[in-house]
Amino acid sequence: MKIAVIIGTRPEIIKMAPVIDEMEQRNVEYVLIHTGQHYDHEMSNQFFLDLELRKPDYNIGVGSGSHGEQTADMIKGIEKVLLAENPDLVLVQGDTNAVLSGAIVASKLHIPVGHVEAGLRSYDKSMPEEINREIADVCSKMYFVPTEESAINLLFAGINPKDIFITGNTVVDACMRNLKIATKKLDTSLEITAGENILALTMHRAENVDNPQRLQNIIDALIELNEFTIIFPAHPRTIKNLKKFNLLEKLENAEHIKLIKPIGYLDFLVLLSNSKFVMTDSGGIQEEAITLNVPCITLRYNTERPETVKAGGNILVGAEKDKMIDTVKKILSDQNLYDKMSEAKNPYGEGDSSKKILDSIFKLYDENKLKITVPDDIMKVKSRKILKIKENIDVAEFEKKNKGTTVKMVFEKSNVLYPYDYLNLKDKTVLIDVLKEK
Repeated sequence: MKIAVIIGTRPEIIKMAPVIDEMEQRNVEYVLIHTGQHYDHEMSNQFFLDLELRKPDYNIGVGSGSHGEQTADMIKGIEKVLLAENPDLVLVQGDTNAVLSGAIVASKLHIPVGHVEAGLRSYDKSMPEEINREIADVCSKMYFVPTEESAINLLFAGINPKDIFITGNTVVDACMRNLKIATKKLDTSLEITAGENILALTMHRAENVDNPQRLQNIIDALIELNEFTIIFPAHPRTIKNLKKFNLLEKLENAEHIKLIKPIGYLDFLVLLSNSKFVMTDSGGIQEEAITLNVPCITLRYNTERPETVKAGGNILVGAEKDKMIDTVKKILSDQNLYDKMSEAKNPYGEGDSSKKILDSIFKLYDENKLKITVPDDIMKVKSRKILKIKENIDVAEFEKKNKGTTVKMVFEKSNVLYPYDYLNLKDKTVLIDVLKEK
C-alpha cells in the first residue's frame, strides 16, 4: 500500500508527524507532498529537520497569495504528483487550503481520501477554514474524527457511520512527541524562571487584530492583568496593526508584558508547558493547552473545539475587556476552579490516535474496501425511516437482523447518541436507511 500525505502549514506538519512516525514503524510506503503554503522552501525544510522528519518528496511551493490563487496552484501541482505516484490513499489534515485542494484533486482522480481531524464545525461561514473542512468532508472516504461530538456533526451532514472512525486527536500524540524534542532544543532567550506566574499569549486572527476596538479591549485587559508575566510572541501582522492603531507604545510600556518576536513551535511548546494560563485566538493551541494541563482563555466568541469548553479546560471570553479580566481573576482567586481547569480530562485521547488511524486504514485495505467504485446498491431504492425500538438489541444485531438497514442516528429523549455497534437500542429512537430492490 502507498499513502500520499498532503501538508501545507506548520500545524498540519505538527499533527501529521506522529502519523508519519507510525507509517515508518510499520514500513508503509508513503509520499510526502508539501504545498509550501506561507513558507519559503528553506524555512520549510528547517521545520522538518526541527521535528526530526524527513524532507518532503515534493514541494509545490505555492507561497502566499489570495485564497483563489493558492487553491488553484495547489490543485494543479497536487494533480501532477498524484497522477505520477498513483497512491492507494491520500491523507489530509485539518482545514487549510491544502486540505481543500488535496481532497478535491484526489476525489476527482477516484483516489480515496482520509481526512484526519474531520467533523469539526464552528458553524461560522465567514471563516475560510469552515468552508475548507466542509468541502473536504464531502470529498472523503474515511473520516478520522477526534471526538464523538465531531462524529455526530458528520452524521447530521449525512455521512455513513461506517466511514467514521473516532480516533482521538493526533495533537496529543504530537505534544508528547515534540515536547521531548523541544526540551533538548530550548531557546534560552525565552528566559523562563521556575515558579514564575506566566501567562502565554498568542493573537493573530483578523477579527481581533484588524478590529481597532477589539484590539484595544484586549490590550487594555492585558495591561490590567499585572499579576502575571505576560509573554507575547507577536505575529508581524499584529505588530503592524498595534502601530496603526497607536497601541504598540502602550503595550511596550507595561513592565509585566514581554513583547517578543515570533518563536518556533518547539520553543512555544516549552513556554506553554511552563505557563499558568494561556490566552489565545488559535484553534490548535486550545487543543495543546488541555493536553498540557494549562487553563485556556480563548479570545473568540465561537470555537470548533467545543469539547475543550465542555471538559472544563477552556473558557470563551471574546474580546470583552471586563470579561477577560473578571474570568482570569476569578480563576486565579479560586484554587479549586483553577485545579478543575488544569486537571480537565482531555477529550482528545491518550496519545494513540496515530495507531488507531493506521489500524483503520489497514483494516479497510485488507478487506478491499478502500477503493472508489460504483456502489453495488446503486440500483436499489433507499428509504429513510424513524423507528422506536422496544426489543433488547444492539446496533450490530439490529442491522444483521434487518438486512439492508443502516442505523444512521440514535436518539434517547433529547440526546443524540453515536451508533456504536455495541450500543443497546432498547427504548431508543433510531433513524435508519433501508435499501430495497427496484
